[in-house]
Amino acid sequence: MNRIKAVIKSVESSDSISLVELETAAGKMSAVVVETPDTADYLKTGREVYILFKETEVSIGKDLSGRISLRNRFDCTVLTVERGKILSRIVMDCKGERIVSIITTRSVESLELKEGDRVTALVKTNEVSLLEMDGNV
Repeated sequence: MNRIKAVIKSVESSDSISLVELETAAGKMSAVVVETPDTADYLKTGREVYILFKETEVSIGKDLSGRISLRNRFDCTVLTVERGKILSRIVMDCKGERIVSIITTRSVESLELKEGDRVTALVKTNEVSLLEMDGNV
């Protein structure tokens, strides 16, 4: 599981759903959560949280251009490529934050991924979870 420290910059709510804008060392992120500031005390501007997302939810792009609907985009450098027969694990650095992706080995081959490559890590907003930061985490 990827885990990145963040600060909540804004919360927009409707009914029981909130769109949360966050700032991390890696850049801006957003998350959709099924909570509101009325139901979750931690959903306040300025609060520190952890952003969580699965390795299997991180897509990788190379030489991207044009517009895309994915809001969470990070320019990264590939640190390691661990190839398996079916799946491969890609470890990337994004401004000091480590992001891990698990994609098919066929995709690794198609992208010709190797250590040192500049890539874009992509995570859908609805695949991001927030964890309240406290002294026990």
